[in-house]
Amino acid sequence: MRQTPRPLRTGRRTSGTPEELNDSSTFSTSVCEAHTPAMVASHAEMFHNRDTKCRSTALTEKEYLVKHLFFIVAILFVAGPDSVRALEPANPKANAKARAILDYLEGLPQRADKRLLSGQFTDAGPAAKLAMCAEIHEKTGHWPAMIGLDYADFAKGGLEYKTVNRVAIEYARQGGLVTISAHLYNPANPKGDGLRDQGVDMRHLLAPGNEAQDRWMKELDIMATGLKELQDADVVVLWRPFHEMNGAWFWWGAKEPDAFIRVWRHMFDYFTKTKGLNNLLWVYSPNHGAKTAAYYAGDHYVDVVGLDAYTDFVDPQHIKGYDAVAKLPKPFGFTEFGPFGPHNPPGNYDYLRFLDGVQKHFPKTTFFLAWHNRWSLGRNHNAKQLLEHPWLVNRADLPDTLAAQKR
Repeated sequence: MRQTPRPLRTGRRTSGTPEELNDSSTFSTSVCEAHTPAMVASHAEMFHNRDTKCRSTALTEKEYLVKHLFFIVAILFVAGPDSVRALEPANPKANAKARAILDYLEGLPQRADKRLLSGQFTDAGPAAKLAMCAEIHEKTGHWPAMIGLDYADFAKGGLEYKTVNRVAIEYARQGGLVTISAHLYNPANPKGDGLRDQGVDMRHLLAPGNEAQDRWMKELDIMATGLKELQDADVVVLWRPFHEMNGAWFWWGAKEPDAFIRVWRHMFDYFTKTKGLNNLLWVYSPNHGAKTAAYYAGDHYVDVVGLDAYTDFVDPQHIKGYDAVAKLPKPFGFTEFGPFGPHNPPGNYDYLRFLDGVQKHFPKTTFFLAWHNRWSLGRNHNAKQLLEHPWLVNRADLPDTLAAQKR
């Protein structure tokens, strides 16, 4: 039940004509002191309530509203951006370090500099190592803020996490961030592998009593075991499953969005609720192009969004679908970037062109992950100038509190 606020006694006008005392065109400047914040919302109504007037100083209704708008803006200015409520993780039980990393990403676009995290994909499965990052350090004097890894074992057509985790733990303890993807083998293929199989019905993955569902659950268990090992080592993972799902080149790609979203949500629930993985930030990463937001599983299932893009030209004509993803209420990054195209890059790209394009056309960008080999930072041009630009955040620039601690 709404209660009528009591009138302010101090300074109340007690003399005058009845018309002056009942004149609703005036209001007290001390009303902000007389009423609680909950009452502020009802001030407009109070202008028409003759029993709640304060008379210490007469202001018009318009002057009063302008005064209080200025007051609110002043409070926000003094408090600064850190006073804004932190972005809530998709997993309500996300651990403190995961929350801190998400908050850090969320705040980057408001900065004048040190606002774009450098990143480098290293390799997948048994081939994972830090050699690509060491090459960058040798040429530039800097370590990327983030490394990318993948649980795929391409040689065996399966998954392998042991080598990947050793690299991830080492880098996280040195102060870097970690993102992991998985080129998943097709659970509908009894022979294994099948990364690029077509015609897979994703509904079968969640239908009990069929072999595809059994194999899918085993696949989830392998990944969950690897991610739990990282949780035990205090490593937060920007977990990037089902990447490029809007394209048709992987078995999970270009499916009916509702079926895809059900599989994403099932993985999320299984990892968070059943397996207790609270060290994950969930990354949604379509390929640039069409339907970039069509497969988004919802705010309660995603923490970070991005685009994969392979092109020399960092502009809206060559990287499409940014606007749809940037509208989602999550930090944005280039979850994969490679110059030239998806095949056979010459290794002569000027990486300052990437930065110039981001600054001009993709202002929400908080990080990028350069792909490895001849797409990498260390095997193209001007990587040192890029990493030393005032916008860039490298590993040494990250807050110490984000690093993994030995347990």
